[in-house]
Parts: sequence; structure tokens; C-alpha cells
Amino acid sequence: MSIGPYIRSSRVNAGRSQAWLAEAIGVKQNTISSWEKGRTEPSRADTRKIAAALSVDISSLELGEDDADLRAAPGADRFNSIYTHGLVRVSACAPVVAPANPAENAARILKFWREADGEKAAVLLTPELSLSGYAIDDLFLQDALLDSVEAAIAMLKAESEKLFPVLIVGAPIRLRGALYNCAVVIHRGQIVGIVPKTYLPNYREYYEKRYFGVASDFHMRTIVFCGSTVNFGATMIFTHADNSDFTFHIEICEDFWAPLPPSTKGALAGANILFNLSASNILIGKAEDRAVLCDSQSRRAIAAYVFAAAGYGESTTDLAWDGQVIAYEMGEKIAEGERFTREPKLVTADIDVERIAQERIRNGTFRDAAARFKDEFPLWSRIRFDQPAPAGDAPLKRKLDRLPFVPDDRARRDRDCFEAYNIQVQGLARRMEATGAQRVVIGVSGGLDSTHALIVIARAFDMLGLPRKNIIGVTMPGFATSESTKANAWTLMNALGIDGREVSIEPLAQRMLEDLDHPAARGEPVYDIAYENVQAGLRTDYLFRLANKEGGFVVGTGDLSELALGWCTYGVGDHMSHYNVNGGAPKTLIQHLIRWVADSNLFNANTSKTLLSVLSTEISPELIPGVAPQSTQAIVGPYELQDFNLYWFTRYGLKPSKILFLAWSAWRETYDYATLRKWLEVFLKRFFANQYKRSAVPNGPKIVSGGALSPRGDWRMPSDAAATAWLDELHANSPETLD
Repeated sequence: MSIGPYIRSSRVNAGRSQAWLAEAIGVKQNTISSWEKGRTEPSRADTRKIAAALSVDISSLELGEDDADLRAAPGADRFNSIYTHGLVRVSACAPVVAPANPAENAARILKFWREADGEKAAVLLTPELSLSGYAIDDLFLQDALLDSVEAAIAMLKAESEKLFPVLIVGAPIRLRGALYNCAVVIHRGQIVGIVPKTYLPNYREYYEKRYFGVASDFHMRTIVFCGSTVNFGATMIFTHADNSDFTFHIEICEDFWAPLPPSTKGALAGANILFNLSASNILIGKAEDRAVLCDSQSRRAIAAYVFAAAGYGESTTDLAWDGQVIAYEMGEKIAEGERFTREPKLVTADIDVERIAQERIRNGTFRDAAARFKDEFPLWSRIRFDQPAPAGDAPLKRKLDRLPFVPDDRARRDRDCFEAYNIQVQGLARRMEATGAQRVVIGVSGGLDSTHALIVIARAFDMLGLPRKNIIGVTMPGFATSESTKANAWTLMNALGIDGREVSIEPLAQRMLEDLDHPAARGEPVYDIAYENVQAGLRTDYLFRLANKEGGFVVGTGDLSELALGWCTYGVGDHMSHYNVNGGAPKTLIQHLIRWVADSNLFNANTSKTLLSVLSTEISPELIPGVAPQSTQAIVGPYELQDFNLYWFTRYGLKPSKILFLAWSAWRETYDYATLRKWLEVFLKRFFANQYKRSAVPNGPKIVSGGALSPRGDWRMPSDAAATAWLDELHANSPETLD
């Protein structure tokens, strides 16, 4: 087995780049790359050099396939770093401006740069013309100012030797008889590139064409600046040497107000992060306009969009400035700074570039759009920069929704619940119209899922103008049905005014157990799968035959979480129905939907009271007798965790070790690391083992963007696939403990 992966992991753990290692052992960088990719193998002598350079035991670089169990998972520091899991930290700031004073502005930017370095940010973004100030008018055309700008850039270039982040700083750059409004990219003692502004506003309060040339005016791809040859142009993608997903494009202010922003092509050319240096004076409502543009561009381009506008200190002769700093990732706001502040703070955002790249793989429309520029993009410059990951841990600072199917924001949660509930109602109403059915049958247990399905049915009947007495709800107590759940079932059916019925399955179940010669039929406490499924099967059989008799159809109650975990009996029980309104709704969302319906008073007060009572009941199949109620979550894991795992696994295809990292970041105050890792393993095993159930599910509407598991919707996979590769990845890339 190739030792390439162990060379790479040792190098990354040491915080070194391929270029550094190549120089340290006296080979070319492409040789290191070839070794790490397994194309070639280093000699014994080169292996010793690698071990010495990286300060590792040579045995760790020589483990063969037979010693796979000796390969240690990453330590706690490495696991607890965003850079291990495909995320990149970026910072942005809006320093107090000293108009026409580049030296002072550079000093203020340097202060933020050092702070960003302490935060282990990979990039620091500053506003448009942040070295000179934006509102200085004809002073742009003064040599004294431009000389001072170049001196400030030289100072920042020298300081960059000691700093980790790439700096993107705004500056006026004179070049071959013209002046350009530019973003200067500085890193590790080099000016990596200079990006000129593409669109210059020259309307209302803007007069930029009085001073500046546009990007298309200049036709050379390199220039000599500050004593070295520098890449120049608006068609550049900056690419991290070791992380191909860490790619960025730069545009400036007016560029993203254009009908076709340069960042659109930048994204299609491969940039996952889009930076915007802006001055952008503030007017009533303009901050919201900017946020909408950042949000929409991050959605359309499947990218992160980071925006920094000029703030306090800019001249207020005719305009005002708010210093808006904001970051979005694929439509989600992930960071925002304070506006109108005299003491601006560094704004930091952890961007999941790996997730962005994964989403683009899934989106064929994105590829089709990129293909339209197939003749243009090969002419773009790809600028590589070398930036080894910072040593030590770098915990996730970004806020995560612990319940990704249920927004934390109250207003958005109410909106989502309204939409989810009405998706279910409309789906059922349309199916009833299509079949001509006037009656439906549902099993009502008094638990979460059947309760929610019943209030969906009641709303659909109201919409269609059908009497609720045409809803036949049947509660079917078995060997372990509790009085409280049965009472809830009856209270709810009565409150909704449906045709409520009760049929005990105990006699039929006892007879079937006897026919099976099951020990439980003789009173022995043997409560196996057969014992449970006898009850589940009889309930389903009764509902289907009742539907035949009444001329209706059976409405299912099983939810998305149960389908993911296989917590349903194949062909019966929660698995089978004529139409399932809950199949696209995860358990955590159903809990909030029931509460939302109760709080919204969509039904009478007695119904709302019963709904709240159902929410307080332990989630249980109630199939096994005992003093304590049978707990579903003790077997399959807490639904709040398994819904978290389900979302990141199916919606974005994340690696298990990364899902665990995100879970640890979101849930560490509630669950310890070992518990999170255990339940993730359970999720993976159950998810793969139960695909055959998902391949045969009834119709039902898709509800959440996290996906539907119907083979006719988002999710397709073979029923005989194994979880081996996913479990191996989890074990290889996550420590057993974080002690």
C-alpha cells in the first residue's frame, strides 16, 4: 500500500506545504505531489529525510497494509481544526479611514491584519481604496498621494512575511499613463496579484471615470510593481496550493451591481469564495440592498460572498458611510459586523469551501452554465499561493443550527412551519381529488406522527369542503399500549370531530402468536422482532381492509427520520400506506409543526391542549410490556442528533468525520464526544442496512431541502451497499476520545 497518504497527513499535521517539504529534502514540488498521490514511491533515503524534516518517527511513514490498525487517527488538535475539515476562516474589516493618508491607513490595516493572524484567518479583506480613502476626489491625481500609496504597499508587503493571512487591500495603482482602482493581494512577502475594478460608476454622486481606467483598458497579464513582476487583471482565480477547494475571486463595489457581475464568471471559472471590496456610501435602505445582492449572488453562484464597505472616517463632505461587513454562504448569512461604529471590530467567518465544491458537483445547471464559457476560461490566470494550515486547533466559530431542519430564527421557523404544513395539506388534498376519494382511514396511536398526520388530514378536509366525519380514525391498543397515549388519541379524535373508533388487536395477536408457537403465547417474557411485528402487521392489515370496506384510502404516518434509520417494519406499520403525508418530514420538524399548529389556534382550544400533551409524551412504539415505557431513542439514538446526521449526510454528502466535527461544534454542551461518535456510527450502520425499505415507500410530498428519501425523489442507492467505507473514514479521521 502506498505511503503517500501518510506523507501528506504528516506534512499537514506539521503545518507544512508541499513546496516547503520539497525544499527541505532537496526535491521538486511535483515529486512530493507524486508521492502523496501514490503515483511514485520515495526511496528509503528520501523517506528518512521526510521523517527528519517533519519530526516524525520513520515507522509512521512505513506502515504497510498489514499494519493498518497501527495507523493512529488524528489527534485532538488536528481534529478540532476547521482546516482539517474543508473549512477556511476569512476575516474582513472596515478600519477608520484617514482620508488621503496612506501611511496611517496602512498602520490601521496592519493592526487588523495582526488580529486576523491571531484568529488563524486565512484571508483579511479590507474596503475599496482602503489605503488612500475613497472620497478624496482630485487628490487621486496627485503624485504625492500615489507615491505614499506605493510606500504603504511596500511596508505591508514586508510585514506579510510574518503573518499567516492573505491580505486583500484596496489601493489606487498608476500604470502606463493610467490610474486603476484595484485590489492588491499580498502574502508571505509577495504581491500575489492586482485586480482592477471592471465597472466604474459615473452617475449621480459617482465620478470614478474622472480618475480611473477600467480593467478592460489594460491588455497585459503581468506588470512590474514594487520591484517585482506581478499578476494583473480582472480575470484571475487565486488557488491554495494544497487545498483545491480554497479558491477565490475578487471584484470591487460597482462590479456586483452590474447585470453580469464579474464574480459570476469568477465562480463559473472555479472560485468558491467571492470577495468584494466596496466603498459604497450609505443611504436609507441601501444596506438591505447590499445584503440582498450578497445573498442572491452566493445562492446563484453556489459560493461564499464576503463584502466589506468603507466606514467611519471617510469624508462626509457630501456623503455618509456605514462600514457594512457581511458574509453569506450559499444563501446563509454566516457573519455580520456592526454598522455606523467609531470603533470597528474584526468580522470573522468560517466558510465551508468543501461543502460549496460538493454542492457544485451535484448541480448540473452550474456545470452547464460554466460550459458556455469553455473558450474563455482557459485564458484566465490561476494564481497559486502557498499557505500551510496553522498549527494547533482552530475550533469552529460559526454558529450552526443544532436542528438543521428547524431554523433557530423564530420568524423563519414560523414561516417554514406554515409552508411545511400546507405542503402536506395540499399534497393530500390533491391526491383525494385525483382518486375521487371522499373518506380516509388513519391509525391514531396518540403519538407524535399519527397526531400530526391527523391534523393534516383535518385541514385538507376543511379545504375540500368535506365533513370531518369522513375521516375514520382508529386507535388499536395492543399488549403495551399506555392509558395516556390512548387517552390522547381519543381526546384528539373527539376534539376534531372525526369518526373515532377503537379496535383491540390483542385477541388476534394472541391467536397469531399461538399459531407461530411463539413463547410469548405461553406467557413467557420473550419480546423479539416477531412479537413486535405481529402487532404492527395486524394494525396495518386492519386499516387496509377497513379502507376497502369504507371506499377510502389509508393515510400513512411514518416520518423521514424513521425511514432514514429503518425504524419501521417492512410492508406494514409505519412503512406502508396508500399516501404518506409525513414521509418527507423529519421527527424534529414534526415536533415543531405540532407546537406551531397548537400555538396558531388553527383548531379549537381542546385540540391545541391535546397537541401539547402529545408533545410531552415519550417517543415509543409501545409494543413491549414493562414498567418503563419502551424508548425508541434508547435504541436508534436521540432524534435531534440523528436528524443532524441525516441532514449533513444526505443533503451535502459530507464525510462522517466532518459530520462528527460539526456535531461536536453544535452539541458539545449537551452531549459528550464519545456519545456523538457512538450515535453517528449507529446512524451509518442503520442507514445503509435499511435502504431496501426506502426503495419501496408510498407516495408523499417532499417538504425540506435536506432531501426526501423516496427513490423517485432526491435519494437513490442500491439496497445491498455496505457502510464499510464510511465507517472506515470515521475511524481513520476522528480520534476515539478528545482527552
